[in-house]
Formats: sequence, structure tokens, C-alpha cells
Amino acid sequence: MKISDIRIRLVKKDDGKLKAVASITIDECFVVHDIKVIEGSEGPFISMPSRKGPDGEYRDIVHPINTETREMIRDAVLEAYQKAEKEEA
Repeated sequence: MKISDIRIRLVKKDDGKLKAVASITIDECFVVHDIKVIEGSEGPFISMPSRKGPDGEYRDIVHPINTETREMIRDAVLEAYQKAEKEEA
């Protein structure tokens, strides 16, 4: 699997933890929208697209099925986010 494109939309709210929303294209044929970049206590992390269920719990609607793929997506999105932040400054 290859991430062929990453698009970052920075969020301008100064007081919120949501810092950006990303879309990734996989193998030039599959797109995942609404990956959130969130500022946590130990630095930024990503949250996969989710939907609120009838019980009020949020569940990912798309996600990697193994740690290796999750780490690859996380690293690529956070690298693109940090680059977008530097370009914005």
C-alpha cells in the first residue's frame, strides 16, 4: 500500500485541540477524508473518521487493521501537517 497524496486543511481556532483535517489517497485509487489531527498532552495525534452510534459512542468508520499500517498513516499525516504548519507561519 502506498499513500499517493495527502491534503491538509489547517483549522484556525486558537483555543481548540483540533489542529487540522486531512485526506489521504491510497494507491491513487482510494480516498479517506476527515482524518483529524488533534493536539494531545504528548503532542499531535490522528483520529480516524468516526460516526456517533445510537448509544452515543463514537466508532471509526474506516481504519487500518494492523499496527504497521496505522503507524505508516499516522507518520505520513503528521509529517504533512507539520510541513503545512511551517508553510503557514
